[in-house]
Amino acid sequence: MEDGLSNITLTDRIKLNVGGKLFETTISTLRSGGPDSLLAALSNRQVQSSNPVFIDRDPEIFSVLLSLLRTNRLPSTSRRFTDQELSDEASYYGIESQLKSAMLPNPLSGIDASVIATIRPASDGVVSAFTTIDDGSVWIAHGGQISVYDWNLTHAGTVRTHLDSITSIRQVTPSAMAAIACDVASGIHFYNFANGRRVGSVEWTDPTDPRIYKARVTAIADSPDSVFAAFDSHHKENSVLAIDKSTLQVTSEIGRQSGNSSKSIVPGNLTYVNDLGILAANAVTSGAFGFSGYIRLWDPRSARVVWETNEPGSGRSSRFGDSFADVSIDVSDGTMCKICSKSGDLAMADLRKLSDDPWIYLRDTNPSLRNTSGGTNNSVVHCYRKQVFVGRDGGLEVWSRVAQNGENNMEIAEESFRRNYMDKLEDSERGIIKKIEGGGERLFVSREEAEGLEVWQSSVFSGAVLVS
Repeated sequence: MEDGLSNITLTDRIKLNVGGKLFETTISTLRSGGPDSLLAALSNRQVQSSNPVFIDRDPEIFSVLLSLLRTNRLPSTSRRFTDQELSDEASYYGIESQLKSAMLPNPLSGIDASVIATIRPASDGVVSAFTTIDDGSVWIAHGGQISVYDWNLTHAGTVRTHLDSITSIRQVTPSAMAAIACDVASGIHFYNFANGRRVGSVEWTDPTDPRIYKARVTAIADSPDSVFAAFDSHHKENSVLAIDKSTLQVTSEIGRQSGNSSKSIVPGNLTYVNDLGILAANAVTSGAFGFSGYIRLWDPRSARVVWETNEPGSGRSSRFGDSFADVSIDVSDGTMCKICSKSGDLAMADLRKLSDDPWIYLRDTNPSLRNTSGGTNNSVVHCYRKQVFVGRDGGLEVWSRVAQNGENNMEIAEESFRRNYMDKLEDSERGIIKKIEGGGERLFVSREEAEGLEVWQSSVFSGAVLVS
């Protein structure tokens, strides 16, 4: 046997009988699936064997996968099969990674992105919260359930929790542990998606202060070692707790506040910026006199505030009185953006160059859209992949970086972005945009009181660079 294998060359041909259909290919093609694949193992048999190897699988799908191994691309015939069918067969042959590479969406470019799917959980389809993963998968909370959709947007399973509803969710470990919370029930709770069990819960307690009782959680973030949760007591006293991922025990208390003014209310959003080692929090409230709130950055190791701003501010800002309606941080780019509540203007700041007034207010360089933004009561913003996505009521737009004089200058300037609409009229009429979040090369959008989660991707023709 060893002598026979020693005579095999990569250009030798081999025959396979898949479901009664004969295929002939080369050793090198089969081995391109990787050394641990079934096809690579089959390629080690003696080429001179008169009987082709019989594989009791679908020959039509095998033809698609064989073409993938030959060209690193899926042929047009792959459209005859569902993604799940292709994924199941690729798993059998041990070439999932090759299929995944071929099926991943094109780089996200908001200019030519469109809705490619709407994920609708089987029961209670109104999405109350969701969190995205770097590979383009998404965890969706609907009612008291968590449904997970993998990189291929295939339903991977659903877990029923003890909560009636979930308003905050975050995947906190690669081993599929999720942190969840509800804004009308106390505590943060941890579920292992692999077995569907609750593995722990954390409550905010203080033996010296009886007011700290059954505090609800309004926001969740995580670092490599810790989970951060913003707790709000019934008496408005609030704090951010750092929880060790391995023990699920509280390790520190960050930024305890009285909650008696807009400058000290509980954070509505938390973001951990790993490259800078900071925890960012922001809170927004609105009333008869407009919007107000704060942005605060902590060093979680020392619980020390390293930068903060309150709006309406002290008058140092050039936009005094035009408080932000929403804030977002691009953790990969180290930038922060906000959308103003009255003017609807968009501003950005570099997290590495913060000052008393670090904001650069972007000037729309698209002449057809100038002076068409304006403030609304329903504005959300999300910074992702060096783009800024803005929801105004039901409309979705993108601000894309412009190459100045043919060069990609990373410095933020007033005219370094260009604004374009992403949606069509029928898109904007589906409901008020509630949340925007990027994951992998996808953008996920939820709308108020609308069933399902919109999935936006770029077309195969994406990649154009704007030049001013």
